[in-house]
Amino acid sequence: MPLNVRYAGHGPAPLLLEPATLPAAIPSNVDTDRHLMERFRAGDREAFTALYRAHHPAIFRFAFHMTADRVKAAEITQDVFVWLIHHAAEFDPERGALPSFLAGVARKFVQRRLRSERRWLPFDAGAVFRFEAPAIDFAIALDAESLRRAIALLPIRYREAIVLCDLESQSYDEAAATLGCAVGTIRSRLHRGRELLARKFQPKKESRL
Repeated sequence: MPLNVRYAGHGPAPLLLEPATLPAAIPSNVDTDRHLMERFRAGDREAFTALYRAHHPAIFRFAFHMTADRVKAAEITQDVFVWLIHHAAEFDPERGALPSFLAGVARKFVQRRLRSERRWLPFDAGAVFRFEAPAIDFAIALDAESLRRAIALLPIRYREAIVLCDLESQSYDEAAATLGCAVGTIRSRLHRGRELLARKFQPKKESRL
């Protein structure tokens, strides 16, 4: 699925809807998603609004956990649904559920953004993206913000597994479908990701005099 949609207007691309002002996500299931996608493909704008309201929270959470940045997460969420507007035919309900499909699209936008950020970093700043050289102090108390930043510093293959299974509560099968890999791969990456996080939050040993 090529991610080559660009906003054609002038200035920054507007958010489809402000996340903070959106109503709560409406219930969604496979049959509802299929019906709404059929209506949207037929030109029903209200069907797209319903899809957006149902699925934008999960996409935003995924992007936020992957980037640890609300602005980036909002932009990625927008990119996903703008892409869907132009590529609705790409979704095949026989190959999987819409949440997994949209998460796969979001994953590609996250990866593209990370590649772009690495490309434009000064050479000596590249270490920020290497897990071995974190930019934060992992000895501080484990709270939501420090954990979020720690996860954002994981290599992306481990980060994806942690976000999907531990933060989004996806099953191994669901995560494997989202990432397009084997269940065994998910288990391995999740185990390794948890191990890396645990190391980072271990108390530092005091040096002996």
